[in-house]
Amino acid sequence: MPRKEGFSAEKYIEEQSKYILERIGEGAGQRLYLEFGGKLVQDKHAMRVLPGFDENAKIKLLQRMKDQAEIIICIYSGDITTNKTRQDFGITYDLEVLRLIDVFRKYALEINSVVVTRYEDGSPAVDKFINRLENRGIRTYKHRFTKGYPTDVDTIVSDEGYGANPYIEVTRPLAVVTGPGGGSGKLATCLSQLYHEYRMGKKARYAKFETFPVWNIPLKHPVNIAYEAATADLRDVNMIDSFHLEAYGVMAVNYNRDLEVFPVVKRIIEKITGEESEYKSPTDMGVNRVGFGITDDEVVKEAACQEIIRRYLIAQCDYKKGRIDNETLERIKLLMDELSLVPEDRQVVMPAREYAEEKRNCDERYVNVVVMAMELDDGTIVTGRSSRRMVAAAAAILNSIKHLSGIKDEMHLISPNILRSIQDLKTNVLMSEKTSLNCEEILMALTISAATNPSAEAALSKLGSLRGCRAHCTAILSDKDETTLKSLGIDVTSDPEYITNNLYYG
Repeated sequence: MPRKEGFSAEKYIEEQSKYILERIGEGAGQRLYLEFGGKLVQDKHAMRVLPGFDENAKIKLLQRMKDQAEIIICIYSGDITTNKTRQDFGITYDLEVLRLIDVFRKYALEINSVVVTRYEDGSPAVDKFINRLENRGIRTYKHRFTKGYPTDVDTIVSDEGYGANPYIEVTRPLAVVTGPGGGSGKLATCLSQLYHEYRMGKKARYAKFETFPVWNIPLKHPVNIAYEAATADLRDVNMIDSFHLEAYGVMAVNYNRDLEVFPVVKRIIEKITGEESEYKSPTDMGVNRVGFGITDDEVVKEAACQEIIRRYLIAQCDYKKGRIDNETLERIKLLMDELSLVPEDRQVVMPAREYAEEKRNCDERYVNVVVMAMELDDGTIVTGRSSRRMVAAAAAILNSIKHLSGIKDEMHLISPNILRSIQDLKTNVLMSEKTSLNCEEILMALTISAATNPSAEAALSKLGSLRGCRAHCTAILSDKDETTLKSLGIDVTSDPEYITNNLYYG
């Protein structure tokens, strides 16, 4: 049974590109600085909450305008020093910038430069990152904290404020300003550029592309609540845009940071341009048309609820690992309660827990057993448990592709001799403390087996069918296994429990 879709990617790209081009056309002869919030490429959050959304839809629509656009990437210096991580890929923000550059080049989009925002002297990690970019021919700029921000507009719009930042040389009519995540300094970079453009006697405009929250669906719609769950660490709260309601008598949804900063941004733009702002609300500033792509609201609501549960389970593990504080975890828990959701509403949670409990009760040898359950496209739940040979996630993968290939459960896809040989190499030669084979090692063994084993070859061909499947493990996954599962496109969560009491090898 194919997954239900509730969103039209084609309609969205058509509507969105048309609207951005209209916005550029409205200011004929003026450069448009377009602040791109969220993920410009591989927006997996949007793909999960809007089934049918193309995770690369936004970069594809920019590709349509590639002759008019160039890209500026912002990164907050503090995110480099704290090694802030992009959850979807498990890589730090500085590495995400490098990845983004490679992806943009793949789509033939012009990279203008990288801006390190709120730069401070005496940060070796930040300076090393800048040197790394410049040594590879990427222009970099250092923007420091804006003097006077956010209350002293006269200082902000002066040589002491935005004027203290170097001007980023831009040549095309559309300058897309993006970053690896929220708080990267995109707005300040756009406004700084506006200041320099007007000081040089040129006119420029600012607009914002923010996919979530969706302005033209209800405030308490699960899609908008899922956004709050995704940004719990930033303390974002969705609100009715009071400025839009007052100006037009129309309800629109925005979030606290945009609403709080709007009066200041409006005054800054008016101070820079010397004219009354064209925008009467933060919603006016936006160009987002994602709400018009929703084709089945019920499907979208269910997907968004599942995303909120997913975020909560991930937050529980992150709290256990010390990555987030208790307040962040509690914020997501409140969102769960608001929609009367519990972790068990995720279909794969109870099968994993129940099988683990069953094994523990039947034999004391399984007291530390770990189980992963995976939901396939047809709704079938497949489980795999940990053993001395392999981790639970690897067993779940093998059992899932066996099921998809019609191979009997008792048939070996990988010879026990091969598994023993790899384990011997791992423990006696590479001196690893972990004896069970992880997901990557099992997949390598399966690939080798496929050369001589037709069943292994058939099962291997089904790995692609696991993309988009949901899975749940009864213990926190190792970083390696989590990375492998994400590479396979499996949406995985875990219970906040460690397999052992070991602090390093656990």
